[in-house]
This record gives sequence, structure tokens and C-alpha cells, in this order.
Amino acid sequence: MKTRKNLNQPWKYPKRLFKVFLVFIVLLFFQFTYLALFPTIYGINMKEFAKQRNTVAKKLYAARGNIYDRDNNILALNATSYTVIAYLSESRTGSSKVPLHVVDKEMTAEKLAPLLNMDKEYILSLLNKKAYQVELGPGGRGISELKKEEIEQLKLPGISFIETHKRNYTNGDFASYILGYAKQYEEVVEEENGNKEIIYKIIGELGIEQKYNDILSGEDGKLIYQRDRFGYKIPDTKETRIDPINGNDIYLTLDASIQRFIEAEIKEVAKKYNPNWMQLTVMDAKTGAILGSGSTPSFDPNIRNIVNYENPLVSYIYEPGSIMKIYTFICALEKGTYNGNETYHSGSIKVGDTTISDWNRKGWGYITYDKGFEYSSNVGVVNLLQKAIDKNDLKQCLEKFGFGEKTGIELPREMSGTINFNYPVEVATAGYGQGITTTAIQQLQALTLISNNGKMINPYLVEKIVHSDTNRVIYQHQKQETEQLISMATVNKMKELMYNVIHGKDAGTTGTAYKISGFDIIGKTGTSQVYDVDSKRYLTGTNDHIYSFAGMFPKEDPKIIIYGAMKKPTWGQSAGLSKAIVNVIKNVAKYLNIFSDKEENNTILKYQLPSYINKNTNQVKEELMSKRIIPIILGEGDKIIKQFPNNNNTVISYDKVFLVTNNNNIKMPSIIGWSRSEIINLCNLLGIEYEFEGYGYATNQSIKEGTILNKDEILMVTLEEKFVLTEDEAEE
Repeated sequence: MKTRKNLNQPWKYPKRLFKVFLVFIVLLFFQFTYLALFPTIYGINMKEFAKQRNTVAKKLYAARGNIYDRDNNILALNATSYTVIAYLSESRTGSSKVPLHVVDKEMTAEKLAPLLNMDKEYILSLLNKKAYQVELGPGGRGISELKKEEIEQLKLPGISFIETHKRNYTNGDFASYILGYAKQYEEVVEEENGNKEIIYKIIGELGIEQKYNDILSGEDGKLIYQRDRFGYKIPDTKETRIDPINGNDIYLTLDASIQRFIEAEIKEVAKKYNPNWMQLTVMDAKTGAILGSGSTPSFDPNIRNIVNYENPLVSYIYEPGSIMKIYTFICALEKGTYNGNETYHSGSIKVGDTTISDWNRKGWGYITYDKGFEYSSNVGVVNLLQKAIDKNDLKQCLEKFGFGEKTGIELPREMSGTINFNYPVEVATAGYGQGITTTAIQQLQALTLISNNGKMINPYLVEKIVHSDTNRVIYQHQKQETEQLISMATVNKMKELMYNVIHGKDAGTTGTAYKISGFDIIGKTGTSQVYDVDSKRYLTGTNDHIYSFAGMFPKEDPKIIIYGAMKKPTWGQSAGLSKAIVNVIKNVAKYLNIFSDKEENNTILKYQLPSYINKNTNQVKEELMSKRIIPIILGEGDKIIKQFPNNNNTVISYDKVFLVTNNNNIKMPSIIGWSRSEIINLCNLLGIEYEFEGYGYATNQSIKEGTILNKDEILMVTLEEKFVLTEDEAEE
């Protein structure tokens, strides 16, 4: 039994436990001190160890939105491409039985050299670098899926790929200044741990691509995870994923068929008349939708062969010439002081110390103001500004009609022009379009006063913006029009005057080159002198002018507005412009069934393609030919297994539709006369490589017609402009 004496004896265990705990704390303190103060712990460099095992954030790229035309045909999209990389460090293989790094560098360089179009010795120098991995550029950057498959078939250890995206413009040189272009940039980002990552970013730099870059780009996401010293994700560790938000899709008002009509005519004018520049645009007269717009010089946004970065539709300001007489006459009509039957003496008139003359310096004697408009008389305008309206009236009218201000169309770098005039001679010349500057898009906007019964409509290019993942429409264009700016009486009078410009039969009638049998086109011509900044004077050569035309049709209820301008052709004066516009009007009218031409039965039809997959080859061929669409049959099989364009795409008369049949022996067709885009479509469909020399249409092909195709061959194509100027033509 325990006694009190025994209970009161001191207990030694707490002291011993305290001493043990104290020793442990001291050891722990020294351990932390060792870890904190010494860079190498137990033979391991802790800084390097931390670099090799850490938290990493990998960028997840958002897909850039597509750009479509009004018929849902893709005009711009992201195409997947690849960059070839080589893993050099043996540490990547580790304990793997299969080598995961480059083992035989000599053999690897030798096999990759012809595929990447790079020198073997240069590839070998990259493979001999002291690095964990290297990029095999430049030949290994931006390669196609087909090239990637060829490299994969070599089964080279340590060779891998990084998926990237580049912008692809399906029709090449097509509405280039409207679409613009987007360019991929690479940025090397150094992380805190010393590792480097290449960040790819596609940035719009012109046209719609630039204006809507943020909407098209979306937002990149990221994947945050733990990785080991070899760069691999550590299994069973926490992972945080922030998904990218893909860019939205933009649907334009462009009609691909109308755009083709414009492009074809502009290219012919460029080759035959060689102007400094030319611009031609077609617009819906009731909505302001731009249906097509082209210019020269132009460029292919895939290769960016750009000589001028300004869009003539919105960024060129120039003296518009006699087209401005439309608005001077409207101003006088609206003031109520215009009398079209009143006469004046034509030829020339004095304004201060300056003599202003008609283009026919002798004049036509005494003529009415109505005839003065038909003959495009400068003297008639000067008389109006002295008798019917004054400087303030003209300026207020021009401002009200949108001149001197941007229209707000969805394109970057739009200019506003100037309508400043103070002195009497400046007022007089402003009335017929000299001494002031406007843009093509302002002219199109102002013309809607006549086509829209006195209310002006804002021109536009973007029909809608669609969420690319949900297909939800997040923006839909709404027609924007002003209040009533001019009366219906003025509208009707101007239609009468503009009709006479085209259809008048007098020697002085200025617009007869735009007359088409059976078409009641109304319009106004313009010819302005070109001011030379260096000599500080107007040029006086025969072709040193800017020629223009503004018109619409049909007269009573206009559906289409067309405006074109051309600067300093080498010869022919306004002949190139008038021929191009007449041809565009004919094609557009037939295409939209606005007029019926009894003399011709070649109406252009629009057709939405169904799916031809698994259908009989001959039946499909007959169906397409009945609609005047050209079937390109590839192979001799009796069933269709692949087609381009795909179902639901829109084509028009004389377009090509490519049909691959269930037969492996596909023979090379003749591509002479084909356009660059048609050849690209063929090659992409068949998976064969191609290279071009020159621009325009195919005149020579390296693979002869009838040759059985294989994917190892490269199709070399020589392109030349379709319209070649002969010596006889040059002397016209």
C-alpha cells in the first residue's frame, strides 16, 4: 500500500521528457537554418529542384471566330497548323523502354531535311544544342496536317508537334480590304522558374479583322497543374482548368457572287488600263447593306502581298468632281429657287479673277438648267450659286447629307473629308466637286436620299454577330435612317435629271456610256482634276483625272446603288470605268432578277447545294449541269464519297463543284484557266501539295492531265493574269 511519503516523492519523467523535447526543438531549428541558409541540401541544388518541380499554368488557346458572307459561306477561318519540335534530353525517356528523345541525330536530320525543306547540317546543329527540347524552324513551323502525317510515318524517336493556328482566307484575293487580315505572332515568355514558353497570338491588322479583333479573338483559358522535373504532370495532384472563351462569328452583308462580278471587272481594268487605283462598290439601295466592294491594287491576305494599306472605300479622300452636282441641285430644289426651264449662257463665266469653264469650253449657247445637269455644265452650277442658293445654303446641305463626317461603317481608318470653302471661287468650285474632298462611302450614303424617298440610310457591312459555341445571335443590325431630309418632289425631279444623264440623246449628254438596252439606270458622271502636292498645281494631262460614276436602278424603285471611281489610267480616260460598271450592272441585274433581258437567256442562278454523298455519280453530274454548275468528277466510281463545297453552301451558275468518287485511281484534271482558289480547293480535297508561281489564272501545270495522282507529288502551277494587253489594244 502506498503511503503519503511515497506520493510526495519527486516525479522524474516530466524532466526527462522536457529534455528530449528540447533536443528535438534544437535539432529542428538547426535543420530549418540549414535549409534556409545553404543552397545545396544533401547534395541537391534546391533552386534547380524548385525549377523542375513546380506549379505551371499552361495557356489554353481560344479559337478565333469565323467570318462569313450573307449566304453563310466561310470567308476567313482558323486553320490548324503544327510546329515540329525535338526532345533532346535523355531524362525524357527515363525508365521507358521506348526512347522518347532523339537518339540518332544524324539519321533524324537526314530524314527530316527534305520534308521540312531545310539543310541537313542546319537541322543537325539544332539537334546538337544543349537543351531539353528545340523547335525545328523555320521549315518546321506552320506545317499542314498532311506534312505532319508524313513526318509521323517516319516514326522518329523524340520528334513531336505543337498544334498552332493560322488564319486562312478561303478565296484568296477576294474582298481583301473588307476582310483585312490577321497575323500570328509569337512571344517568348520567361516564367518565374526560368522556363520559357512560346505564346501564340493571332491579331487582326486590317479591315474587319482589325475592327472586330476583340470580338473575333475571344479569351484564352489556362490549365494550372503540378509538374515534375521532366515537365510531366504529377499524377493525382490538383488541377485547375479555366476553359477558353472562343471568339464569336461575324456574318457580313457581302454577297460572294456580286463580289466576284466586281473583282473580275476590276482585274480586267487594272491589266488593260493600269490606273493608279480603282474602287467599285455595290450597295442595297433600301437597307444600306454593302453587297460587294473591290479595288485595285489588291492583295491576297494569305500571303499579304500588300502595296497599300489603305482601303479606297473609306480611307481615300479626293475631290469628287461633278457627282457633287447632284447635291447642289438638290439644295436648290429644296430651297424652292430652282427653275429647270430657266436658261443661262454656257461655256465660261468669271468669278472674281478666275474664269470657270465647261468641259466643252465653247459651250452650247443658251441652255436650260435641266440641260446643264445632263451636260454636266460647271457654268450652270456657278449660276445656281449666284442666283438660287448661297454659300451657307450649300454648306448646310452638304453637312446634312453626311459630307465632312464619318459614316460610321464597320471598317477601321475611315476618313471624314473636308467641305471647307469661303471665297466666292471656292464656293463655285465646291458646287461641282473641286476644292472639297469626300470618300466613296460618303457618296454611297448620300445617294440613298434618292433611293429611299428622301431619307438617308447608314451603309453597313456587319449583318450579325453570333456566339460561336451556342449559335446565339448577340448582335443583329437594325436599319438606321434619318428623318425626312428632302421632299418626294425633289426625289422625283432628281430621278428625272439623272435618267436624262444616261438616256439623253444630245451630243452633250455625259452618261451615255452607261446606257444598257432595257435598263432604266439613273446616274451622274464625275471627272475631277488631280492636285499635285509637289508642284502645288492641278495636273493637265489627258488622263490626269479621277473619273467616277454614281448610279442606281431601277429608276422608279431603286434596288441597287453602284459607285465607282478610278484615278489616272494610262490611257482611255473613263472607258475602263464605264465598261466595268456596265458589266457589273448587267450581271447583278440578272443575278437578282431585277431585269429580264429578252435577248439573252443566261440568267445567273443561285443554288444551295444538297449532300451528294452516296448518290449516283451520273445522276449528280446531270443535276448540276442542268443548273449550269460545272461538276469536276474525280475518279471513275459510281458513287460520290466526298464533295466540295459541302452541303448547304451556296453556289451560282458556272461555279465548280468537286466530287470525289469511290475509286482510288483519281486522275489529274486539266486546270488550265482555273483560278488560284479553285486549284487550292482541288488540292485540299485530294490532300496533295501545291506551289504557285505568279498571279491570276493557271496557264501551266506540272502534273499532266490524265496522270493518276499520288500524295507524294507536288503540283506546280504557273499563274498569269487572264486579261493580257496586246500591242493592238495598247494603241487604241
